[in-house]
Amino acid sequence: MDFQLHSEDSAYPCEVTCDEDNGRYMIRKSDTSGEVFNSSYELRQWIEQNWTGAMFINEEEYKRMLSQLKEM
Repeated sequence: MDFQLHSEDSAYPCEVTCDEDNGRYMIRKSDTSGEVFNSSYELRQWIEQNWTGAMFINEEEYKRMLSQLKEM
């Protein structure tokens, strides 16, 4: 699954990739730096600790993404 979340502080969207089939779990932040994880659980934990819905233009997209990640 790939998600794009538009943040308040960047012209570039934040991107979240959670690809169970190929073992790819990564984030591109609003400052265009990134993080790579070993599992979907680690990815979700980082998101919950470092991001909030208020950081994004559409808070519902953030909530929907978290919900989908929890189902994995």
